[in-house]
Amino acid sequence: MRLLVAALFIWLAAGPLRADTLRMAVTTSFQNSGLADVLLPALHDETGIVVQLLVVGTGQALRLGEAGDVDAVLAHARDGEEALIAAGHASHRREIMYNDFVIIGPEADPAGIATAATAVAAFQAMAAAEQPFVSRGDSSGTHQRELDLWQAAGIVPAGGWYRSVGAGMGAALNTAAGMQAYVLSDRATWASFGNKAGLALLFAGDSALFNQYAYLPISAARHPHVRADTAARVEAWLVSPTAAGLIDGFTVAGEKMFTFNAQDESPATGD
Repeated sequence: MRLLVAALFIWLAAGPLRADTLRMAVTTSFQNSGLADVLLPALHDETGIVVQLLVVGTGQALRLGEAGDVDAVLAHARDGEEALIAAGHASHRREIMYNDFVIIGPEADPAGIATAATAVAAFQAMAAAEQPFVSRGDSSGTHQRELDLWQAAGIVPAGGWYRSVGAGMGAALNTAAGMQAYVLSDRATWASFGNKAGLALLFAGDSALFNQYAYLPISAARHPHVRADTAARVEAWLVSPTAAGLIDGFTVAGEKMFTFNAQDESPATGD
């Protein structure tokens, strides 16, 4: 509720919406990476559409979509996205791009995860060592992937070594830096993060860490007030050659952060 009130305040402060304005809930990782600062000006230049971002965790973004408080959602938690469609709140999901999750931790790597064979083995090693681990704890896509990995590892994390912060990726990384703790991050936010003191990227490359982003227009059949036409125009631009070039060309410190992979999925039955 606090996030929703804050978001409404931002929208009111921005003044009344114009016909070419879209309200879109997006993940903190999309904003923190810097990609939004590249894509949105180009989208405006080519379409005239102003996108007002509501930056929250994926869980909160999907809840805003369910309430009809936004016109579209950009998220990275497929199970939640498909549930939103099945409930009739979104018409379909369009895959736009992907990157990966990475495990960050103290440079000394006291749990020895850098040599783990799999992401699950890395999680088992962190739990066995009871080294500090920071969880976002905010129902975001990153948090959900973390929980999936603990489950696959056969572990229910608890105790003084496990710290849930209930915050976005930047805050979780800052906490990890302060505690010299392990943390699961998306690659782009880690690359853009300024407070890396004592931390390093220790594990990556497992297919279990694949991180897909998808665009979901909110259903006008369920929420007649949403700007479905504008959402469709934004979707068309996000899969355009211009967007593809910007996404594939986006780098941080010379490293590519995302890969464009637009895939369409059929609208939900009856919507």
